[in-house]
Amino acid sequence: MFNNLSERLSESLKKISGRGRLTEDNIKDTLREVRMALLEADVALPVVREFVKAVKERAVGEDVGKSLTPGQVFVKIVQGELEKAMGEKNEDLNLAAQPPAVVLMAGLQGAGKTTSVGKLAKFLKEKKKKSVLVVSADVYRPAAIKQLETLAAEVDVEFFPSSIEQKPIDIVNGAIDHAKRKFFDVLLVDTAGRLAVDEAMMTEIKDLHAAINPIETLFVVDAMTGQDAANTAKSFNEALPLTGIILTKADGDARGGAALSIRHITGKPIKFIGMGEKIDALEPFHPERIASRILGMGDVLSLVEEIESKIDREKAEKVAKKVMKGKGFDLEDFRDQLSQMQNMGGMSSLMDKMPGMGKIPDAVKNQVNDKEFLRMEAIINSMTRKERQYPDLIKGSRKRRIAAGSGTQVQDVNRLLKQFMQMQKMMKKMKGGGLMKMMRGMGGGMGGAMGGKMPGGFPRLK
Repeated sequence: MFNNLSERLSESLKKISGRGRLTEDNIKDTLREVRMALLEADVALPVVREFVKAVKERAVGEDVGKSLTPGQVFVKIVQGELEKAMGEKNEDLNLAAQPPAVVLMAGLQGAGKTTSVGKLAKFLKEKKKKSVLVVSADVYRPAAIKQLETLAAEVDVEFFPSSIEQKPIDIVNGAIDHAKRKFFDVLLVDTAGRLAVDEAMMTEIKDLHAAINPIETLFVVDAMTGQDAANTAKSFNEALPLTGIILTKADGDARGGAALSIRHITGKPIKFIGMGEKIDALEPFHPERIASRILGMGDVLSLVEEIESKIDREKAEKVAKKVMKGKGFDLEDFRDQLSQMQNMGGMSSLMDKMPGMGKIPDAVKNQVNDKEFLRMEAIINSMTRKERQYPDLIKGSRKRRIAAGSGTQVQDVNRLLKQFMQMQKMMKKMKGGGLMKMMRGMGGGMGGAMGGKMPGGFPRLK
């Protein structure tokens, strides 16, 4: 997400020169570039105008401290205005109601409403420790009811049955009664979507809202529709008292116009952002972290949170102890590391959040292909347990058998073994206090790490 905008802004912000103070002259060209970058990112024109005006007002006459350059001061101002445009801080769900706290999900068909109900149910159950009931009031699409039932089973929350013969209001009232009797904390209500905003749809959802009086009314919108997303959200906001937005499919949106336009146009906060198809790919929306990501500074806080929630600590400690005792790092350990990276959304997702990644050439970034990780896992899975533990056994005929079993070529097997050996050498250096030596050998930072290894010591994929 934001790849294009990030690239354009990074380039334009480099060009500011001058000493001591930011002036209209030394920021004029950069402001024009910032304006073009935002328009290309499909940010709504009123938002662009206000953003550029605010940046200019704050920047002109700003003193540059001894430790900063004019460019750095300007970046700080742009970052502050990006945060302000998106809402400054994360706004949590308000669930302070007599249980059940009813959350109504609205939006157009295809925006990812039903999937978002499943993702939000998982988030509330695991992160907020809430008991969750879900119900579908979409009486026009039997497939939507079935889909929600399947998702509820996947995330292990209760599903309240409904059918297309019932009225939406009757369905939800029945679910509320059931939630009260069974002491559920939260009821998530999926509603019908249409292909476009129409009067019948708005009347139906207004009547439903009035009948159930939800504490939260979330509008689910597809980030890939750009500023249209903001305009659709505005139409819904005029009909319903929206309390927040869930921005879906943000991982497929290289521009980011929706995220920068919605808050300004609707006045409502983006509460969550969907960053992939996986059921756990829903993140609370933190404007300050997203602004940092847009400016190519990474998102270390989100990265740390992701690692803490998705890394299997026991496995990681087991591997560390094994290496420290000198017992060696084998292909089973290597496979575990690959699958843990997949759990965190793959290497491309991790790279998105790493500081300094904007400065790395696209040719290098493109070498990090998550399909390659899946291929590597398939190759390791085609080996016997003994081969995984003793890779030296893998010679000619074994390589041919492993390649055939994993649907790959012998050269793919050779490449994996070579990458594994590089990783193994690094792990040996960690034994007996060699970790600091290894870090120094890697150049102590991203520049050194890219000279043959990916960040974190993963071998670079060819």
